[in-house]
This record gives sequence, C-alpha cells and structure tokens, in this order.
Amino acid sequence: MSLDADTRACAALVERADPLRFRAAMAAPVAARATLFAIYAMNVEVSRAPWVTQEPMIAEMRLQWWRDVADEIAAGGPVRRHEVATPLAAAIAPELRSDLGPVMDALVSARSWDIYRDPFDDADHFDRYLDATGAGLMWMAAHALGARDAAPVRAYGQAAALAAWFRAVPELEARGRVPLVDGRADAVAELARRGLGKLAAARAQRRAVPPVARAAFLPGWQAGALLAQAARDPRRVADGTLGQSGARANLSLGWQAATGRW
Repeated sequence: MSLDADTRACAALVERADPLRFRAAMAAPVAARATLFAIYAMNVEVSRAPWVTQEPMIAEMRLQWWRDVADEIAAGGPVRRHEVATPLAAAIAPELRSDLGPVMDALVSARSWDIYRDPFDDADHFDRYLDATGAGLMWMAAHALGARDAAPVRAYGQAAALAAWFRAVPELEARGRVPLVDGRADAVAELARRGLGKLAAARAQRRAVPPVARAAFLPGWQAGALLAQAARDPRRVADGTLGQSGARANLSLGWQAATGRW
C-alpha cells in the first residue's frame, strides 16, 4: 500500500518530531499507517504550539486554530485545507467524526497548561491532563482503526502517558515548569504503581479490542518497563535515567507488533 503525498508529509513530520511514535507506526500493519501518521502529525502540531512562541496569546491562538479544526471534523462538513488537517479529516470515517471531534478538542484544550508556568492544581488536574492528551490521542487512533470500547484504550493510554511524562520530567523542570504535583520519591513511586494498575486493568479487557485496532497501542510498548523502574527506584525519574537499552526496546516493540499483545 503506497502513501499519498499528504500522508508522506505527515510521516516525515512525525519522524522528525516524535521518533518513538514514528517507530510505533512503522511497526504497525501497513493498512493502519496512513491513519496513525495523520493523527500523530496532528499531535505534533498541537503539542508544540505552546512552545514555539514566548507570547501566551499567540500560543492560545495556535491552539484555537486546532480547536476550530476539531469543530469542523465533529460537524462532518468540509475541513480547511492544511498539510495535516486535510489528511487527518480523511483518516476519520464520516460516522466517527462526531465522536472524535470532541476528543480532539479536549486534547487541544488540555495543552493550554503547557503555555504557562503554573503547576497543576491538584492530582485530579494532572490525571485529567494525561487522560485528555495521552489517552485521548490513543483513543482517537484506536477508534479510527475500529475499536469501540474506550475503557481499555484509555486505561492503557493513561499508563503510557504517565510513563512518557516521567521521562519528560527533567526537561520540563529545566524549562521552568512544575511537572509533578508531588515530586517526592514516595509519591512518584505510588504514582508509578497506579500506572501499573491501569495497565493491568486494560489488559484484563484485552478481548474488547479488535485486532485491527491494536496498532494504536504500540506507542505504549515501553510503558510497563518504565513504570516498573519508577516504582522500584523513583529517583530515576528526576535523574532522567528511565529507559531500556536500544536492543531491549527494539525487541519489546517487535514482540508487541508481532503478537498484538499489549
């Protein structure tokens, strides 16, 4: 299956800006890649919007542009011509647009936190952020590929988002942000254990996810290992030493892609 020019442009954008999701998409079945690249390219554009300017108002305008795209998708009518918005609209079946437009809107809205230096209000605010961004993105991909039960997808997505967030903590702190509500070692370890619990809950509902939609889970291929590391030694979050060796990461991604088990 060849990719059209718009999808190739999305793939190139994801490869440059989000290499882990690019690897996951390339490990997915060929038939799923156009959908994944369009959705992941949208996420690149949205997630970097708060960081490309020092002016909060301009950043808010950039996010509003994408909220308008989400509204157009939800309405089911024409979507503005754009190198990412156009293939994104094409990747979502017409009957799913009213479902996924609001999911995208929540994802974009949550990114307003990234514009400012205020900490999260509380643990619930932090959880909502991860759910809207990481879990929402995974649900967009899985639903577009054929999943109909959001519960296991969002549970897995929340765990994967937490693992990715842990890895981002040092950089966020270096940029003057407060990424965790409670950064003490005991609190980080407990947060990691909660993430592992969400993984277990998702896996208990594995049969609810059709095989065709399992490619959406591939970006979380390291989540279990990273969360287990953080639970055992939470200092690795602050130190920036969470991670698997290259060979180990490649093996685990290949295994998940080949077996469909997550």
